[in-house]
Amino acid sequence: MPEIELPIITDRLILRRFEAEDLERFHGYQSLPETARFLLRNELTKTKSMEVLGRYANFEFNQEGDWICLAIERKDQPGLMGEVVLKWLEGTGQGELGWILHPEARGHGIATEAAEAVMKLAFEKLAFHRIDAKLDALNTGSAGICKRLGMRLEATLVDNWHYKGQWATENIYAILDSEWRTRHHPWTRTIS
Repeated sequence: MPEIELPIITDRLILRRFEAEDLERFHGYQSLPETARFLLRNELTKTKSMEVLGRYANFEFNQEGDWICLAIERKDQPGLMGEVVLKWLEGTGQGELGWILHPEARGHGIATEAAEAVMKLAFEKLAFHRIDAKLDALNTGSAGICKRLGMRLEATLVDNWHYKGQWATENIYAILDSEWRTRHHPWTRTIS
C-alpha cells in the first residue's frame, strides 16, 4: 500500500491527523444527540471521546479492516470542523466512506469537499476499485452528499438495521473507479 501523504489540501480545507488539541472541539460535536442521530452508536462521553480521538490520531492503513480518519479544518479558520473516514473493507479494493461534521460546518459543502478528496486518494493513489457509503434512509443530508459525489443508489435494505430501539432502512450508495475517472478525467474515456 502506498504511503499516505498528509495533510491533504483542497480549495478550502486541510485534512490531517487528529491531535490532542482537538479533544474539546471533537467532544463538543460527538457528545450531541443530533450528531449521533444517524450513527449506530449513541453520543460519546468525554472518556469515550478521548479513547476514540486517540485511535483516530494513531491510525494505520496497511490491511483490510484498517481505517483512515482525518480531521477536517478550514484553511481560513483553524479549528476542527469534523471528520472524514475511509474504511478498507474485506475484498480486493473495496472501501467505505463516511463523515461527521460539527453543526456549525453543516450546509457549506465541507463534507462533500472532504469526501471528494478522500475518494481521490482512494482511487488515484491507493488503487481502490469501489467505494460505498451506508446510510439510514432518513439521512437525506448525507444522501445529498453521496449524489453530489457522483455515487449512485445501489441498494435499499428495508428494516436492515436495528439501533436505538427501532428498525431502520439502509441505503447503500456506491461508485466504481471507472465511474470516478469518467467524472473527473473525461479525457481518459475510451472511444469505441
